[in-house]
Amino acid sequence: MAGIPTTEQRNPASFQIDTKTTEEILRIINNEDKAVPAVVGAAIPQITKLVDRLVECFEEGGRLFYLGAGTSGRLGVLDASECPPTYGVPPEMVKGFIAGGDEALRRSIEGAEDNREGGIDQLKSEGFCSKDMLVGITASGSAPYVIGAMEYARKLGSPVGAISCNESSLTFGYADFPIYLPVGPEIIAGSTRMKSGTAQKLVLNMITTSAMIRLGKVYNNFMIDLMPMNAKLVERSLRLIAEITGCGAEKAASVFEESGRVIRTAIIMASLDVDKDAAEKLLVSGGNNINRALELFRK
Repeated sequence: MAGIPTTEQRNPASFQIDTKTTEEILRIINNEDKAVPAVVGAAIPQITKLVDRLVECFEEGGRLFYLGAGTSGRLGVLDASECPPTYGVPPEMVKGFIAGGDEALRRSIEGAEDNREGGIDQLKSEGFCSKDMLVGITASGSAPYVIGAMEYARKLGSPVGAISCNESSLTFGYADFPIYLPVGPEIIAGSTRMKSGTAQKLVLNMITTSAMIRLGKVYNNFMIDLMPMNAKLVERSLRLIAEITGCGAEKAASVFEESGRVIRTAIIMASLDVDKDAAEKLLVSGGNNINRALELFRK
């Protein structure tokens, strides 16, 4: 079906799906979903280039902006909103926007994606500049809301990425870092909240997680900068300190409070039996990296 975007084409695997039993329907969907991780895996070289450039942006004081419409926009907002509690970063560092604004997060506003100026206005309102990175997310790759913003960002000299599931995506023409995810036709033609959305979600997770690891937000494989905003996260913080340092629950609780509830500082305090000031100095010397701080102490 030449000329028809992949995401709009019919999938032979789901032909006459409306005649199937519930279990048969579920197995058809599941079998198609199994191909998504392999598609994402094949795109790792492209994702790597984007993440490496993103880390440079962060280190230079820049921010990451996601822009998308419909499911793509919602996924970008979701990924951005989870960065502050998970990695202790300010909410301004990773920002997600959807065509139609916050109302579109709960209620579909289909016409909003046709507003080419909408994405541009959104970037301008946030003071988007050449230090920031924009990643346009659109399964079909044709949303004017996203394309307009990408074109604006390119004119500013900002690094621009694009995530799309169509090889002929218009977004790729404006992207320094195109990420093509050929998941094929959807089970329900055009329903890109399915395989396309799953692939996009996986990639967004990879982008922010790997960038935060590179920035020292993870020690070994522990979240050490999570924000203890509720009882569950306080308990998790105490458990992390005790597990990482082997200091026991009582000591973990003590250094947690003495550190000002800063987990990485508390870990240094418990590991080396030093006070808060000494721990903070070591962290500064080690570039805020726990492993480097511990190495400096032992030299």
